[in-house]
Amino acid sequence: MEGIVTLDLHGKNEYQARATINGALGRSRGVYRIRCIHGYHGGTVLRDMIRREFASRVLRLQIINEGTTDLVLREF
Repeated sequence: MEGIVTLDLHGKNEYQARATINGALGRSRGVYRIRCIHGYHGGTVLRDMIRREFASRVLRLQIINEGTTDLVLREF
């Protein structure tokens, strides 16, 4: 879907995931949502980091399911 960027963060450590998300935020012109697929079966480190560190940097977070969090940059 146009306007949504999907990031698959599986296999990344916390530093790599943070850098990937920051890069996407920097290139977010025309994007209204960044979908972060972080998973949760291998642990919740990425999920917790995303929800903790990026909540104040975006309009809002939308929890799609336990393994996916959307960063809503603006309303569609």
